[in-house]
Amino acid sequence: MMAKPLRLLIPLTCLWLAGCDARSDDDAQLNALDNELTAMTDGGRPAQDPQLAEALAAQIMVDPGLTQSSNANAVRPPNRPDSDQVPVLPPPGDPVDARTLTAAPPAARDCPECRAATKAFTLAALAGQQAGNARCLASLRYSAAWANRLPDAFAVYPGGRVNEAAGNDADGCALRIVSFQAGGPVTKVVDYYHSRAKAAGYDAEHKRDGAQHVLGGTRGAAAYLLYAKARGGGGTDVDLIVKGG
Repeated sequence: MMAKPLRLLIPLTCLWLAGCDARSDDDAQLNALDNELTAMTDGGRPAQDPQLAEALAAQIMVDPGLTQSSNANAVRPPNRPDSDQVPVLPPPGDPVDARTLTAAPPAARDCPECRAATKAFTLAALAGQQAGNARCLASLRYSAAWANRLPDAFAVYPGGRVNEAAGNDADGCALRIVSFQAGGPVTKVVDYYHSRAKAAGYDAEHKRDGAQHVLGGTRGAAAYLLYAKARGGGGTDVDLIVKGG
C-alpha cells in the first residue's frame, strides 16, 4: 500500500535538489561578476569597468564662482560668536581749566553716604538714601531731558556724557537726579562742583571711602549731593542729586 506514494516522492525530491543547485549557480555567477567589476589593479585602479575607472581617476572639477552660493538659504552660524558687549567709548573731553577752581576741603574718612551708595542699584534708590525724598520719588519720571533742567550751579560737567536722568517737579519737589561721565579726574570733578556750589551760596562737605567721593551741602531748603568715582580708562563716573535751587 505504501509503494506508490514513495515512487512519487523520489521525483519531487530530485526537482527540489535541482532547484537548489540552480540557485547556487546563479549566486556564484553574480559573485564572480561583482568581483570582476570591483577588482583593482596593483596601481589601485579598476581592472575591468572603463567608465568606473574614468570616473574615479578623473580630477574633480569645482567652479569657484559657485562656491559662495552653495546653500545660500541655509541657516549658518556667524563667523564669530556675538559678544553682547556694549562698545567701550573713550572718556569725554575735559575743557575745564583747573586754575579756575577752588580746591575742595580734605575728605573726611567717615562716609556713611559712600557705604549706602554701594547698596543702591538705581537713581531712585540712591536718592532714597536722603531723608525727605520719599514723597518726590513716588512720582519720579525718567528722561534725559532732566539733565538739561539742573540748576545752573550743578549743570553737567562740561563735555560730560549723560547716562541716565530723572526728575519730578510735582507738588514743589524740584528734584533732579542725573548720572553722567565726566572727562576730568575725580579730584578735579569734586573741585569743580565745590567751586560752583560755594559761588552759588551753598556750603560744602567732602567725604571719602576708598575710591568713592561724596560732596554735599545745603542752601536753605535746597540741597545737593554728588557721588564721584574714578572710571577705568579715564574720567569720572558721577551721580548728582539736587533738590530745589
